[in-house]
Amino acid sequence: MKKDKPKYRQIIDAAVVVIAENGYHQAQVSKIAKQAGVADGTIYLYFKNKEDILISLFQDKMGHFIERIEEQIAGKERAVEKLLVMVESHFTMLSQDRHLAIVTQLELRQSNKELRLKINEVLKGYLSLVDKILVEGKENGEFSGNLETRLARQMIFGTMDEVVTTWVMNDQKYDLPSLAPSVHQLLISGCKAD
Repeated sequence: MKKDKPKYRQIIDAAVVVIAENGYHQAQVSKIAKQAGVADGTIYLYFKNKEDILISLFQDKMGHFIERIEEQIAGKERAVEKLLVMVESHFTMLSQDRHLAIVTQLELRQSNKELRLKINEVLKGYLSLVDKILVEGKENGEFSGNLETRLARQMIFGTMDEVVTTWVMNDQKYDLPSLAPSVHQLLISGCKAD
């Protein structure tokens, strides 16, 4: 499979840098090829076009996010702990790759409806992980039994997303992971059982 080949990985990683530094619309395939150290034509052996590169990049990185978070919450028993791990992981992973943070927070918010739909499809796996934590918390009494899962998921994801976007817009001048405990406290206050 093409995704297992080293050049695929080189192109994805190069695309993150080029899109972050130039913006999606100014990120020519030739710039991505140059950053990856491959010929322009090589890109088309792996991707149909620039949009395919962006979607593939997001699928790849989001898949990695989900795997890493699932590994980290596997040993946790309480939903509250799992939610803290999720927030910490989300903030830590993006703070460790500033180019990826710029791409996920700014460049993926494209106005193209078709592209947005594809991005939303990729996000489903991440959002379903939030849902699992919420349902577990409701079932074991940590979260309110009448908590609306969909609404709580939107609150959790929206809060994390906005915190990271603000950090990116402020040129990453402060320690993003250090905000995780405060954000977590706000989130569980909105979800907990009375």
